[in-house]
Amino acid sequence: MTSRTRSGTWSASVVSLTRGDTLFQANADVPVLPASTMKLLTAAAALDRLGPNYRFSTDILRDGEVDASGTLNGNIYIRGDGDPAFSRRFHPGKYSEPVDKLARAVAAAGIKRVTGAVIGDATAFDNVLYPDGWLDRYKGASYAARVSALSLAENVLWVTVAPGRSGGAAIVTLEPATTTIGIRGTVRSVAGGGAAVRASYMSDGNIQVNGRIGVGSPVRRFGLVVNNPPVFTTGAFHAALQNAGVAVSGGAKLGKTPGGATKVASLLSPPLEQLVAIMNRESINLFAELLLRNAVRGPGREAQGSAPAAESLLRGFFQDKMGTNASTLAVADGSGLSTLDRVSGHQMAELLGYAHTAPWGPAFHASLPVAGQSKLLRRRMRQGMADGNLHAKTGTTNNVLALAGYVTSENGEVVAFSFIYNGADRWNARASIDAMGETIARFVR
Repeated sequence: MTSRTRSGTWSASVVSLTRGDTLFQANADVPVLPASTMKLLTAAAALDRLGPNYRFSTDILRDGEVDASGTLNGNIYIRGDGDPAFSRRFHPGKYSEPVDKLARAVAAAGIKRVTGAVIGDATAFDNVLYPDGWLDRYKGASYAARVSALSLAENVLWVTVAPGRSGGAAIVTLEPATTTIGIRGTVRSVAGGGAAVRASYMSDGNIQVNGRIGVGSPVRRFGLVVNNPPVFTTGAFHAALQNAGVAVSGGAKLGKTPGGATKVASLLSPPLEQLVAIMNRESINLFAELLLRNAVRGPGREAQGSAPAAESLLRGFFQDKMGTNASTLAVADGSGLSTLDRVSGHQMAELLGYAHTAPWGPAFHASLPVAGQSKLLRRRMRQGMADGNLHAKTGTTNNVLALAGYVTSENGEVVAFSFIYNGADRWNARASIDAMGETIARFVR
């Protein structure tokens, strides 16, 4: 089956977890680009280090006292915890709903005025917003959103353009609103129902919006990847405080929360197992980057999250937990988007075998897309033995086609498999992988 591809390299391994023997290998020890199957390593590291029920907490703190008039004589801090769920995906409403909730909690705590500044604390992670090995052509795409411990709305903002009176200016706003990014330029309201609007970043970090929109046009929205998530999020919390009736004298900036600060409010994420499931089923790269760095920090949040530290963590994970040689493992990110990542088919199969019996194994297994049913595998391996049976993570880029997971064979053996193809013949590689999945599902001995 692997010979069906006209060129390229395979690294594949198929192992019976029921009997403990290897059923098939092809260049199993050759390290190759894993694409999004890299998220399996991220999921395992996060679940093993933090546990399925772990929750992230975005905290609001103050470094001064609140007097009888409701004046905070000091600064107010928003401290990021690398929470992937700090968005309206989990907090329905406006794009600003997470920071709006926290701002309302600040107002409910009796704070009406802040003499200092709103300070964003993103020091839980290092300040590398763009992982090594991510190509420049990814930088404007939402699937390559910047990485920060202080992230909001999955680090995508929307320029919203609504028509005004004919001949006048249109109404241009940002969602979520933020005080740290300004809007420049003018969009004219004209007759008709069409629109021709351009929105782009300026060199100073503000957004230039120009063009025209018809008075009969519906509201138009244009998505932009956030260039500096901690600055953006801090400004969004500042704007939310203003909307909640809390005045701030000192503006918004970045800094570190002092050790003696008093907590005012917190916003918790769903359990980690729910976030891992969304990451794997929808293959969300930002989730993977945040979860891997949080795995480095650990449950006590002792360390600073970074990609280099994650590589050390994962190499130790393979060597200490599985006894697998990890010297060839290369980890530049948690999502598999980096061109510097390298994983072998054998290493991936070993990981799957370990996860199968780990205490967190049920959460790991439940996070995987299902052949013929789930979004990423809905159109693959349908109406055969693999349909509804094979659970696996996909991986696809311009030069990678991969699938890794589990399938139960016809005689009841649980089989872990990893098929990773690097090359230009992705069409035949996909057909081969799907045929292999069906073959394993029909396996009998």
